[in-house]
Amino acid sequence: MSIKRFSFVVFSIILLTPIIVGGHVKWFAKVPAEKVPIEEILSPLFITVSLLVAVLLAVLSQVMNKLLDIPIAKRMDKTLSNLRKYSRHILKYGTALSFIIQVLSGSMFAPDFPITQTWEAVVMWLIIVGLLIPHHLATKCAAIIMLGLFIYQWTDSGWFYMLDYGFYIAIIGVLILWNTKFENWGFPFLYLGTGLSLCWVAVEKWVYPGMTVDIIHTHQVPTFGFDPLIFIVLAAFIEFVVGYLLVVGILNRILAVVVTIIFILTTTIFGMTEIIGHAMIHVVLILFIIEGVSFYNPPVKIHKTRFDQMVFVFLNFIFVLSTFILIYYRFA
Repeated sequence: MSIKRFSFVVFSIILLTPIIVGGHVKWFAKVPAEKVPIEEILSPLFITVSLLVAVLLAVLSQVMNKLLDIPIAKRMDKTLSNLRKYSRHILKYGTALSFIIQVLSGSMFAPDFPITQTWEAVVMWLIIVGLLIPHHLATKCAAIIMLGLFIYQWTDSGWFYMLDYGFYIAIIGVLILWNTKFENWGFPFLYLGTGLSLCWVAVEKWVYPGMTVDIIHTHQVPTFGFDPLIFIVLAAFIEFVVGYLLVVGILNRILAVVVTIIFILTTTIFGMTEIIGHAMIHVVLILFIIEGVSFYNPPVKIHKTRFDQMVFVFLNFIFVLSTFILIYYRFA
């Protein structure tokens, strides 16, 4: 395979990752979840890709600053930095808009949580009204009510299921900490919560590949000559890496742009369900585009020398990947 063809295939996989996995395959799969043996997950392909990705990320941690030295990147950085003062307002009103979309569709938090009782709809509207009131106390009240509703759904669906939506806890944290002496902790928490959520839902594709295969067949998703199971492994790796990079603070602004574009592409296949499910994620990604890493001290910066940083990223990725798989598989 030529370098150009290989590059095209890799780029296509990256673009189609959300189309294949849909962020949450349970929204679209028509077959029941069936866990595969751990031996099938930890295949030679999986281990090889894991090591290659770890090496790639280690190198990426050293070249990311050079990408930001490009003149157009500098101009964009300056322009976006001027918008940071609006970040919390974007989160506040963006959350309200997302909740309006959800409640009008008859769901709360995600498409798989339908509103079944009148009081649930009333609480959703209370949250929306509180977020729309231009005062930080109303915002805090709305966030507290949102937390209560999330805990209610958590107790109903179970902690394992709700970890897919852990980023809502981070959003609630940002809104509650707004206009307090701890408000600078909010956005790092948002990066962490969103990144971990993406990693968590990526592992789902490895543990339950049958659901993703069903999506590929049902929606005629191209696999570029790859066997669907191999394609799923590669696609899930991309999603996991995106989440990991958000957590460790590498290329957050660029990642947000890329993920936003490819999430928008998924609406061409999944339509309204995709809009309802990922509206909140789009708001968060817009914030990441604006904020970059201005307030966030990436963990990789703990180490001073380039070699130490590369070793840290390599080993840390392997550790995080292993931990997620073991925990998910244990409780799946």
